Amino acid sequence: MSFEEKIEELSRLSSEQRSHLGTEEAVKTAIVLKMFHALEYDPFNPLEVVPEFTADMGIKKGEKVDYAIKVKDQVAILVECKSPSQTLDLKHASQLYRYFSVTNARFAVLTNGYDWNFYTDLDEPNRMDGKPFLSFNLGELESNSVAELSKFRKSVFDVERILSTAADLKYISALKNEIKAELEQPSDDFVSMLGRRVYEGRFTSQVHSQFSSLIKRSIAEVIRDRVNARLSSAIRHSFDDPEIEDSNVSEIETSEDEWDGFRVIAAIVAECADPKRVHIRDTKTYCGVLFDNNNRKPLARLWFNSQTTRYLGLFDGEDEEKVPVSDVSDIYKYADRIRATVSKYLG
Repeated sequence: MSFEEKIEELSRLSSEQRSHLGTEEAVKTAIVLKMFHALEYDPFNPLEVVPEFTADMGIKKGEKVDYAIKVKDQVAILVECKSPSQTLDLKHASQLYRYFSVTNARFAVLTNGYDWNFYTDLDEPNRMDGKPFLSFNLGELESNSVAELSKFRKSVFDVERILSTAADLKYISALKNEIKAELEQPSDDFVSMLGRRVYEGRFTSQVHSQFSSLIKRSIAEVIRDRVNARLSSAIRHSFDDPEIEDSNVSEIETSEDEWDGFRVIAAIVAECADPKRVHIRDTKTYCGVLFDNNNRKPLARLWFNSQTTRYLGLFDGEDEEKVPVSDVSDIYKYADRIRATVSKYLG
């Protein structure tokens, strides 16, 4: 099972079991330890996962961090857990602040099992930042969050690699929250800024009130138009630039279902990258869908030539994984995994 599949399964289980997980200890057992396992750390090996971690370096007596994850015998990640009903707030996790400065850990995690916040020391060396650089809700995981989370796996753990994108992630996360807030309910400043650009008269409070609803509608229409434009571009592109891998073109005929499968994948990719970067290459045995027309960047393979069972080849793991599909529309079930593959190629 790939990392993405493990996280998807954990997300599903956490949603199903949430009503039965009312305490911090229940969440630790049912979710947190399984997250460690998905990240390739053995929660039952104290050389890798140290529960109730204490550092004898000026820390207040009696204070402990719930878990310390070790990589190559060094404390790499500190993890503090809270009750599932508790909103994450660093004022309730002072241990993380103190332990961060007296251990080798460059990363700290605060979680209630469902919400996960990852911190480092971007603002001041050896002092944990007040804001996380990576935040997600386990029940509403997006492909880019899964891609960033995968960097914490034991087999690929590299501090510098994670830190190289942490600063951008921190500010992108904050900006996304601000943009979402403006999209849902435009602030007075935002309404005034845009309204004064297009309204020629005096921008009174009555005009401001009118423009508040107009701007909200305009935002919704811009988003809808952009989505429709990208989907249309993906469909047009499928006819503009078909690529054939096999030199004996006359022996290869791309079926309508293969074209439909390509269009679905291009539409999925359009949510996170330019669909013009998606290419099709048909062969005698399968129809390949590539990113940047590069054989080393496969997005999927359509094994549709069989008259009995059809398969979709996925590449979000180390090797191709074939999953059965009964209809082209089934490809949408694996949209998150296809987008995760795109994220991998985008770096």
